[in-house]
Amino acid sequence: MKIIDIECHTLLAPNYNTAFTSSAQDSFVVIVRTDEGLYGVGESDVNPWIARACIEARGTHTMSLCARDLLIGADPMDIKGLWRKIYVGTAMHGRRGAFIHALGAVEMALWDLKGKALGKPVHALLGGSARDKVRPYASLQPNGHSFEAYRDSLIDWAIRAKELGFHAVKAEVTMNGPYAHAGLHERYDRHTEVVAAVRKALGHEIALMVDVQYMWPDAETALRTIRDWGEFDLFFLETPVWIDNIDDIARLHDEAPMPIAFGEWQATRYEFEELMNRGRIDVAQPDVGRVGGLMEAKAVCDMAAARNRLIVPHCWKTGISISATAHLAFVTPHCPFIEFLPPELSEDTLRRELVAQELTMSHGEIALPQAPGLGIELNWDAVRRFAA
Repeated sequence: MKIIDIECHTLLAPNYNTAFTSSAQDSFVVIVRTDEGLYGVGESDVNPWIARACIEARGTHTMSLCARDLLIGADPMDIKGLWRKIYVGTAMHGRRGAFIHALGAVEMALWDLKGKALGKPVHALLGGSARDKVRPYASLQPNGHSFEAYRDSLIDWAIRAKELGFHAVKAEVTMNGPYAHAGLHERYDRHTEVVAAVRKALGHEIALMVDVQYMWPDAETALRTIRDWGEFDLFFLETPVWIDNIDDIARLHDEAPMPIAFGEWQATRYEFEELMNRGRIDVAQPDVGRVGGLMEAKAVCDMAAARNRLIVPHCWKTGISISATAHLAFVTPHCPFIEFLPPELSEDTLRRELVAQELTMSHGEIALPQAPGLGIELNWDAVRRFAA
């Protein structure tokens, strides 16, 4: 079996809003096709137009080749060999950032294809499941243009997630910093009021995570607020300071009253090594597409296990990425939760329509998938309608 085509699809929801800081409005989807009629589907959380160029741009230098050309005619079953071939053959312009994110979508598609060819789910190809269920957490993204509307929106989403049976939720509490929501620039201490309100709405039987999206300029500023958050019993605090401030991250590990989580932007295991060893993060958050695919994500999971750290993967895309994340979680015993947005908690068009069949939650858990590959069915009508 040989690869005969690499299709790169740049998708855009018709109701996108450039004022939103949400990558769920667009998507980069890769289809790997073979001469036997089989195909695999992959996705990554990356600017889709940049990602397409990363895969399709031509090259004349032996260390700056075209990723697509390196794949055509190759054996799709040799995923490890192909990844390394592309990583080396594109090293002068690749190695990190957008190129690795784009390569993650290709690698994900290769696993989907291999699973279909062998009639096995991806988790079986990754070494076999360590359990038969995983627990998803609901990501709560607030609405509203005033403090009260923002707070009340999060409370409403939290109650809705609780009613749907989630055992854990993550609240986006970002009224300041680079991700500041819809014109809100509230004092840092007002974030405490929002976290308190969400915890009260949930009660203490549901795990609560908080994402502040790189809000504070340094650890000292962050600690002035979060030293008082111990009473909220947070499962983790996500990205409290800028990702490059590694020493500040390490200080928060030492002094914050909750575990610290980072890793959504990281590309390859090598960037996670710095976060774990120097930044001493408590929870690593590899995004399967962005980190470079399932093999790199699995390597990060193994690194975390060796350092006694938890894995809670990042996933802010459609059912394609959610499925890949779930398969990773099933082979990772130190992964207590995965990020999950069912249609009932999602207002994003692509999340609702791109995948016709995807994982479902029952009693707060997702059962071990049995279908070959990633176990998803792409809605080709949606692919055509949302083509950008």
